[in-house]
Amino acid sequence: MDHLIADPQSYFENLRPRRTELLKALEQVAEAEAIPIVGPVVGELLHILARFGGARRILELGTATGYSAIYMGTAVREVNGRLVSLENDPGMAARARRNLLQAHLERWVEVVEGDALKFIESLSEPFDMVFMDIEKADYITALPHISRLTRVGGLLVVDNTRFKDADPFNQAIRNDPHWRWVNLFAFLPRHSPEQDGLCLALRV
Repeated sequence: MDHLIADPQSYFENLRPRRTELLKALEQVAEAEAIPIVGPVVGELLHILARFGGARRILELGTATGYSAIYMGTAVREVNGRLVSLENDPGMAARARRNLLQAHLERWVEVVEGDALKFIESLSEPFDMVFMDIEKADYITALPHISRLTRVGGLLVVDNTRFKDADPFNQAIRNDPHWRWVNLFAFLPRHSPEQDGLCLALRV
């Protein structure tokens, strides 16, 4: 039997995906200002999932500086699709728009300023993929709307499911027949926090 790597955190820290200079700069800003971001591993995972699924319409709840939106935006650009990203903080929304402009993604990503929970109530067209990264206590409130807005065969990705406030959501999706799901606890370099849960759920 093969031996396991002795220091897996250091090993996988060194296997972080390649990033653009803009993404590296946003990581530095996040660290300096204590802005939670998904980091390069989850960011690259979001890009891969979107590309693999051919997602043309993606909904993001929680933009912050636009770090994760850049990963998904580069995916929808390949299929001339659209990412709608919701951000409640006006300052963050403005920063995200500037960062997306710098990434040349303004044609494919729209940052909507306002309360995500209120905004999704008004939406009706289905999405191929949804990424949720807002206040964890709000996940359970958003779930019925996300169930309505995610097409059958579409994908829901939920960040920070290790947080106690995410527990009602974790239990609800666990028992919801509309979803086939897996909740992963993993080491995620440069994620905030680096040891966290990530839920992937298929709308069935």
